[in-house]
Amino acid sequence: MPLTPPPLSLYVHVPWCVRKCPYCDFNSHEGRGELPFAAYVDALLADLDHDLPLAWGRTVHTVFFGGGTPSLMPPEFIDRFLQGASARLRFAPGCEITLETNPGTAEHGRFEGYRDAGVNRLSFGIQSFDDGCLQRLGRIHDSREAEAAVKLAQDAGFDNFNLDLMYALPGQDLAMAERDLQRAFALQPTHVSHYQLTLEPNTVFAARPPAGIPDDDAGWDMQEHCQALLADAGYAQYEVSAYARPGRQCAHNLNYWTYGDYLGIGAGAHGKITLGHDESILRRWKHKHPTRYLAEAGSEAGIGGDERIAPGRRPFEFMLNALRLVGGFSLATFEARTGLASTVIGPQLQAASRNGWLEVEAGQVRPTELGRRFTNDVVALFLAE
Repeated sequence: MPLTPPPLSLYVHVPWCVRKCPYCDFNSHEGRGELPFAAYVDALLADLDHDLPLAWGRTVHTVFFGGGTPSLMPPEFIDRFLQGASARLRFAPGCEITLETNPGTAEHGRFEGYRDAGVNRLSFGIQSFDDGCLQRLGRIHDSREAEAAVKLAQDAGFDNFNLDLMYALPGQDLAMAERDLQRAFALQPTHVSHYQLTLEPNTVFAARPPAGIPDDDAGWDMQEHCQALLADAGYAQYEVSAYARPGRQCAHNLNYWTYGDYLGIGAGAHGKITLGHDESILRRWKHKHPTRYLAEAGSEAGIGGDERIAPGRRPFEFMLNALRLVGGFSLATFEARTGLASTVIGPQLQAASRNGWLEVEAGQVRPTELGRRFTNDVVALFLAE
């Protein structure tokens, strides 16, 4: 089967934050003193120039500024980067451009600046509206600042935004998890990311777990109860931890989950590109530390690594993403994105169907409710032997 280049996205990593949260395993570094944003934009554009041959002639459908805390970067630098990027790549009309923001870094006037620069979607890292939970999570904002930041963005004209919320937090019970959602609903987000606190390796919480984390049964009760609340409030679940009003799904993340392509620039950024000339899929990542990145971006030395994805590994990679989607995927999409005939995954699909994990009908594959509870087991079926 021929590989068909999928939609292309652009991911931009901003590595600094005010304070590293104890549960965070992302490539983020506490900023000290004046941060070198002007030099970083220069490095980002040099990095993009170096990767451009991977994407000649292709259109960018979404841009996502992640971190770290991208809202530490003043609007004029976001503007300069977007102007430079759109001069190098064709941006689709109505291109979704998302900026992650921390309520503790929101300032009056910044949201107007981001809007003028071209940002048209925001993602707020709220985590909780309970001040005690926020303190235990090491967040730098309180609930009042969280609500004020969202209202500032709305006053600036943003009508498309996500609120990030976590559950099964230290000291949290079911009623507290429900209150978090009710306070979120009052702000009328178009999208809610709702996910369980996990103790990721190499984090402070993994080394020293906080007291009062709800057990698995309590966490499951919170998940089921909150899913019902989200549905009743008009937020349809379309991915494991993503809920949206009609037509407001995150296009950038949907491209990830359907095994789309993305250029990854910035310190520690990862990219995945389909190369039509030799029918291959390339993964590329950049060095993680900001100091090294600033020194080497735009050169071969700035690349942390390149890896061609062998055909035998593509089914696993595809399923690792696509089986997060409540609606699943079509076999035609699998063939186009992997370059493999769908018959190569026939035995695994049959095994998953026998276990009650997947439904396969009319060329569409959907995880069942049971399958969504055992996603890791379903995906493991597709590991290359």
